[in-house]
Amino acid sequence: MNDKNQIPSDEELTAYIDGELSDTEVSRIEAILGSNEHAAARLEFLSLSGLPFQEAFEPLLGAAPKAALDAMVGTMPAEIKPVSARSGRRGFLGALAACLVAGIVADRAFIGIRNRVHAPDESSEWRAVVAEYIALYTADTVAGPSPSSEDQLVQLARLNDKLGLSLSPEALSLPGVEFKRAQLLQYDERPLAQIAYLDPEAGPLALCIVRSDVGTKEPDVEGRLGMNVVYWSSATHAFMLIGRIPIDRMQELAEDVRTRV
Repeated sequence: MNDKNQIPSDEELTAYIDGELSDTEVSRIEAILGSNEHAAARLEFLSLSGLPFQEAFEPLLGAAPKAALDAMVGTMPAEIKPVSARSGRRGFLGALAACLVAGIVADRAFIGIRNRVHAPDESSEWRAVVAEYIALYTADTVAGPSPSSEDQLVQLARLNDKLGLSLSPEALSLPGVEFKRAQLLQYDERPLAQIAYLDPEAGPLALCIVRSDVGTKEPDVEGRLGMNVVYWSSATHAFMLIGRIPIDRMQELAEDVRTRV
């Protein structure tokens, strides 16, 4: 897939904020930011961590038991000693983390800021796990003949039973991509449905579903491990469509299946 169609990951956006990208990468990221409101919103969110936390927490850093910390570092094996902290946002956060490890507890004001700025999306963890799994897929992973409608019904019946859904071959049919299999996995002791497809150009993609109580959320997009993700949730389930298809088409496919599932 052309990189121009790939939503930047949080790591790429953070590197962009910190001025660590090459001119070519900066141009690519800025082109995406100018055309994709979701990527621009994510950049704005991540930029919040550039707020003047250092000034706010200088008293906390000043109260850190520096001598004790130096002694602890001196006893560490060389291979695990921390490198010198770089100046700027991440260097400061590393110093703050060292204070916390030493037993310095931030007050409620710090906890509130940390939760507002750094707390991940409540449902993001399962998407990260799925992305790591799907990143291993190639076209050969889902090669072979596609199951018949009867076989699809058999595969989907097990998913419906475990997740309390009414999935059907018709509801899960995506234009231009081939249904390859439906299987039951497990995440955090909960059943996780994976419906795998094969796009003739972009390769494998998957629709994954898990029970969720985070409430109804409209579709949103993100980039993970070189893949595009469209995710949303109903009152009872969370959904994600993931693959290397360009993001515009991924959103169209996700909207198509969302209206039928």
